[in-house]
Amino acid sequence: MREADLKLLLDAGEAAGEIAKRYFKADPEVWDKGGGQGPVTEADLEIDRMLKSELLAARPDYGWLSEETEDGTARLEAERVFIVDPIDGTRAFINIDGTRAFINGEPSFSHALAIVERGEVVAAVVHVPMKSLSYAATLGGGAQCNGVALQVSGQAEMAGATVLTRKPDLKREHWLAPHGMKHNFRPSLAYRLCLVAQGRFDVMLTLRPAWEWDVAAGDLIIREAGGHVKTTAGAPTRYNNPHPQLAGMVAGPVKLVENIIKGLQPAAKRPIAGLIIPKGD
Repeated sequence: MREADLKLLLDAGEAAGEIAKRYFKADPEVWDKGGGQGPVTEADLEIDRMLKSELLAARPDYGWLSEETEDGTARLEAERVFIVDPIDGTRAFINIDGTRAFINGEPSFSHALAIVERGEVVAAVVHVPMKSLSYAATLGGGAQCNGVALQVSGQAEMAGATVLTRKPDLKREHWLAPHGMKHNFRPSLAYRLCLVAQGRFDVMLTLRPAWEWDVAAGDLIIREAGGHVKTTAGAPTRYNNPHPQLAGMVAGPVKLVENIIKGLQPAAKRPIAGLIIPKGD
């Protein structure tokens, strides 16, 4: 069943990519969601409609959670749930790291699709259409990118580790001691997780709450590439929560994740300014 589910997600990710390509650098219509949730484009909405229609037609008994669909409680009763982000990396501003997103022509946006069974991700795809990359994993079946097996790096110590995160998360005030990690960034959280699974960077870190649709697919891909995923408090990650957010995330090689969690200031002592994350960021 998981292999069939994975094929379903791979096909859906490819179809999402074809829609996104039509809108990429084509000045799509953009709306502000209001309430600090950020922007949404006509591409996000068309992809969301397509994914919901195609995936639920194939698996009508599965629940549904998407960034661009109004949430409800029915998914909480489902044994299996689709958790998707139609476009991860939409936001329409130049952020503090100097990078742009889908609306501005940044090609490293992604489509993130996961199937969760009783809180655990069992199948996942992250498709990066402008780079022709499809990352995929099933629980116990390993992780691949375009058919090539993935493996996290062997980095164990924070000093010298390459970390995909926002610059503010590396500020001294968040850490018990100087950490020595080297900053990198991509606008899509899902793609950041996949780059770590691929061993191109050592670890992904976000101190801000993470929406489930941004990280569920990448979570499994990291794990199946030999890595470790925890909240910044060191708790295990579980999905399809009533409020679909996790309390931050650290993902990468097991020892490095453990050392980062040990190196963080307790949450009560970390500055909270800028740590609230809107939908779509």
